[in-house]
Amino acid sequence: MSYIQEVIEQTELKNPGQPQFMQTVKEVLTSLAPAVEQNEAKLRKNVILERMVEPDRQIIFRVPWVDDKGVYHVNRGYRIQFNNAIGPYKGGLRFQKDVNLDTMKFLAFEQTFKNSLTSLPMGGGKGGSDFDPTGKSDDEIMRFCQSFMSELYRHIGPNMDVPAGDMGVGGREIGYLFGWYKKIVGDYENGVLTGKGLSYGGSLIRPEATGFGATYFLEEVLKHQGEHLAGKTFALSGFGNVAWGASKKISELGGKVVTLSGPDGYIYDPDGVSGEKVDFLLEMRASNRNKVKDYADKYGVKFVEGKKPWGNVKADIYMPCARQNEILLEDAEAMVKLGVPILNEVSNMPTTNEAIAYLQSHGVLVAPSKAVNAGGVATSGLEMSQNSGRISWSAVEVDAKLKTIMAGIHHQICDALDAYGMDYNLVAGANLAGFKKVADAMLAQGLY
Repeated sequence: MSYIQEVIEQTELKNPGQPQFMQTVKEVLTSLAPAVEQNEAKLRKNVILERMVEPDRQIIFRVPWVDDKGVYHVNRGYRIQFNNAIGPYKGGLRFQKDVNLDTMKFLAFEQTFKNSLTSLPMGGGKGGSDFDPTGKSDDEIMRFCQSFMSELYRHIGPNMDVPAGDMGVGGREIGYLFGWYKKIVGDYENGVLTGKGLSYGGSLIRPEATGFGATYFLEEVLKHQGEHLAGKTFALSGFGNVAWGASKKISELGGKVVTLSGPDGYIYDPDGVSGEKVDFLLEMRASNRNKVKDYADKYGVKFVEGKKPWGNVKADIYMPCARQNEILLEDAEAMVKLGVPILNEVSNMPTTNEAIAYLQSHGVLVAPSKAVNAGGVATSGLEMSQNSGRISWSAVEVDAKLKTIMAGIHHQICDALDAYGMDYNLVAGANLAGFKKVADAMLAQGLY
């Protein structure tokens, strides 16, 4: 039995009932075969793979809070500190009703490799709660955030663990979390959270960064293929910050976004999401209604209830911007029938392993999320640099640095593929490039 298979089987025994985490472990470790085969003796001796799939720390806690009617509630909070070989744990906080340990672990594991690709000193972590902010008042969200931080503060810090926002956690929530952290610790540690408002240590273009970065990475992919972004059509999912940033940048660069989606269905806008339509996405996000139909009602475009755009809308490039596992095997089969040539994964692990395998076997170029959506955490890293150095870069400067980082990620992937004599497989290349830096750091630091 190979070393990789041994570790996969050991990990499966230790993590029963965690299918998302195990799916990710299998996908990543299997793709590392070329690197592991060349260095197996050293990796085995130092139990690198065994340590790499085991989180440093798994923190689970209760979060009691009171709603506006005086009714008491209890939710569960999580923080998974997975690997800090190359820097403080770094990764978002997600507030959604389906958050669980399995979700947090797979996202934190992925975050370790994603953060490595940015070339910034950040380890991997993730956290959140099964609290659903949809329909809650500002006061209810504030009280929940304060209760959540009353436990989380023990485990984070500028040089220990630096959370950011994620699904359900935007600027409002980060503000409430930071305010309570500051009160508890009695110190103005503005480097403890990223995604903060500009008035108290945030970075320009942070809300747009994931969407911007995904578009910049796609530009590199298209350049490699001898193509250009201008004139291409895009099917996107979601309508939050990520889809908003992607729509904004795609429109600026001459592309056309024709779909957005929400829990209620998707819209099709043949004229493209641009100009004031992009700005309206911010209003939709702030309304707390979580309904993409609001866009269709305002602009008189087609709304398809209860469906996703995948396999239903013809476009040059698919860019899922919503959540994990939103593209299943049947969606992949429909995409191939439609002749969609490129899948640019923007949200975390939006495509199942079997769907990715099917797409790649049928000639669809898949750009993986750990590379594509690194723009958000890269800009969080730039925010950390600005906080520690007490400097402030302009939007143009941050945007330029982000574009350079995303181009650098693509170059790292190509270099890793060239090193092992592999074809242009971005999924495997991203894993190999991310693994090398983390493994080298773990080897250098000894058994810990």
